[in-house]
Amino acid sequence: MKITSVDCYLGDFITVKVNTDEGISGFGEAGLAYGNCIEAAFGQCQDFAKLVIGYDPFDTEKIWEHLHRHTFWGMNGGIVVSSAMAAIDTACWDIKGKKLGLPVYKLLGGKTNTKLRTYASQLQFGWRTLIESDDNLHILSKPEDYYNVVKDAMKDGYDAVKIDPVFAGSEDVPDLGAIFATQGNQIRGCYRQHDLKKSVERIAAAREAGGDDMDIIVEIHSLLDANTASELGKALEPYHIMYYEEPTKPDNPSLFKVIKENCSLPLATGERSSTRWQFRQFFEDRSLSIIQPDLANTGGITETKKICDMAQVYDIGVQIHVCGGPIATAAALQVETVIPNFVIHEEHNANLMTKFKKAGKYFYEPKNGFYEVPEIPGIGQEMSDEAMENARKHVTIE
Repeated sequence: MKITSVDCYLGDFITVKVNTDEGISGFGEAGLAYGNCIEAAFGQCQDFAKLVIGYDPFDTEKIWEHLHRHTFWGMNGGIVVSSAMAAIDTACWDIKGKKLGLPVYKLLGGKTNTKLRTYASQLQFGWRTLIESDDNLHILSKPEDYYNVVKDAMKDGYDAVKIDPVFAGSEDVPDLGAIFATQGNQIRGCYRQHDLKKSVERIAAAREAGGDDMDIIVEIHSLLDANTASELGKALEPYHIMYYEEPTKPDNPSLFKVIKENCSLPLATGERSSTRWQFRQFFEDRSLSIIQPDLANTGGITETKKICDMAQVYDIGVQIHVCGGPIATAAALQVETVIPNFVIHEEHNANLMTKFKKAGKYFYEPKNGFYEVPEIPGIGQEMSDEAMENARKHVTIE
């Protein structure tokens, strides 16, 4: 079997379709469709597509190593490079599964986890009642909004939620567009007491709504420095936080050790780390309790499985970061059902939007807070015909 062409699509998500001489095609996704790297990742997918024409898609290790080592910038080339590697790698695994008539998880070792516990993610942007009313994300500010949105998620059967109490609305920055433009209410050095109080009150309201049996993940999106993150973490200790995600940037891993020394919350990061080399120090100093590699940015199924296996050696749990389209979600589920150190799956609130529901051939969602992995050959998902036809850009590499 040989790769004959690669279709690269830029729509609501960045997707590739790898085609073969046997008429079998596989789908993969580069996870940079939100933010300001979408065109770069789309271009990188085209560049790497040229380098895999003629390769056997079953040779995923060979292809990954080729893109990593033989492209000059592939070695530690950053998240744009590794996102394109992820798209091609995932598509090759999809082809392997389809050719063999097996779900990808069977090729990775089979199920360790038959049902995948899932949390409702990013509730500072609302949940079903709000989002489905007008197909938009909404920025929440008041503690009572956080109380109500947790109750909203509980109606869908979730017993775990994730909230960013810093990336939130205010009188000065009232809407979602302005929040994204300013990258949240960035705080440096130390918390002013009224800002600290607001952040803590939002989580306190979520805890009141969820009760003792609700797990709460606190997300910071790397908006704080180590000093400020330590102060907030200490203030959140009474609320029994499941883990504290991206309290600061991962560029200097030793800062996570500083935060860990100053508050007792379990720490997590990973979506901005692109390969196993960028996770290494976190493993060695054991500053993290949870890693969150984004399969669509971290080099695909091949690399993510290796990162998860490395984490297991250090008794570190895994929650794959999922904030992309249906292809990325499907691929993450295939890996999560296999790994023994799986903790929980992320169900982003953007998955409730029409653009997500229509982007895939199938629409999957958790039932009572749990995912079951589909028994479909390959990754279990493809682009919908509508998504391919309506893509803003479509380039075929032959």
